[in-house]
Amino acid sequence: MRNLITDVPGIRVGNATDLRAGTGVTVVLCETPAVAAVDVRGGGPGTRETDLLDSSATVDRVDAVTLSGGSAFGLDAAGAVAARLAAQGRGFAVGPARVPIVPAAVLFDLLDGGDKAWGEEPPYRRLGREALDAAALDFGLGSVGAGTGATTATVKGGLGSASAITPTGHVVGAVVAVNAVGSPLVGAGPHFRAAPYERDGEFGGLGLPAHYPDEALAPPLKSRASRMATTIAVIATDAVLNPIQADRLAVMAQAGLAMSLFPIHTPLDGDCVFALATGRRPLDAPLADLAVIGAVASLVLARAAARGVHAATRLPFADAQLAWRDLFGSPLAGA
Repeated sequence: MRNLITDVPGIRVGNATDLRAGTGVTVVLCETPAVAAVDVRGGGPGTRETDLLDSSATVDRVDAVTLSGGSAFGLDAAGAVAARLAAQGRGFAVGPARVPIVPAAVLFDLLDGGDKAWGEEPPYRRLGREALDAAALDFGLGSVGAGTGATTATVKGGLGSASAITPTGHVVGAVVAVNAVGSPLVGAGPHFRAAPYERDGEFGGLGLPAHYPDEALAPPLKSRASRMATTIAVIATDAVLNPIQADRLAVMAQAGLAMSLFPIHTPLDGDCVFALATGRRPLDAPLADLAVIGAVASLVLARAAARGVHAATRLPFADAQLAWRDLFGSPLAGA
């Protein structure tokens, strides 16, 4: 187990990072088309192909999911991924034509530093192709891919991932780009809100504070001129699920964001969680097994969010947000 979403058989992930622009793209590639669903909770989402993921839609499987910075400009990445997959012979067959199904979600990082003066040629098609080409079992965390320009109310955001095996024997994994209006920390830190769910010191091993300070009960919000944000994620499992079951998995997994970020699902966020089922291991008891998988998925997503923040590093811009490691990493990690 790598403690990555790629522990789910049939899933690969690739990142592409543009440090000059302070942005990037992450592609979650399905080796074979996977049953998919999405749950959107934030008030300002930026998405592609989410209507297609309705359980009543004709196409019930996807080839990849793209997570990107760049706000609406970042949606270009999914088109480039679809074009490259089509060139490889992948996609939904319509007569002789192939149409790869690549849902996507974007986060807002346009005011977080970097050269965004790209005119009529945003970098996201290029980044989408690079991320797809990089798709593998191992991939970086922190200020990479879709997490490159991510921020939160208190410390630098980033790309995180985690995995677990459920009591039913199914593998569950998550990847998330944490770019929240709220905070992943208890008060001013250093403790993570996801601390109760941590495994093997994966984000510092600090646990929770002895008591919650009053400041931890007040909703922290980004103080920048623009508070636009969005945390976007993919949950995957090797379970055999139909579209309705995948939808329930996405709904249950979304709770992981509430376990790790506060506040969440605000009018300023565009939070959404995609669910993928690669169909390798059947459910023995459909209702009970799905409940267990969904519960574990929420814990895995909470851990992934904290890992992304813990791994993040400050971007090379004068006004870039400090990372957790800048503030707390050296003296406290492992304490």
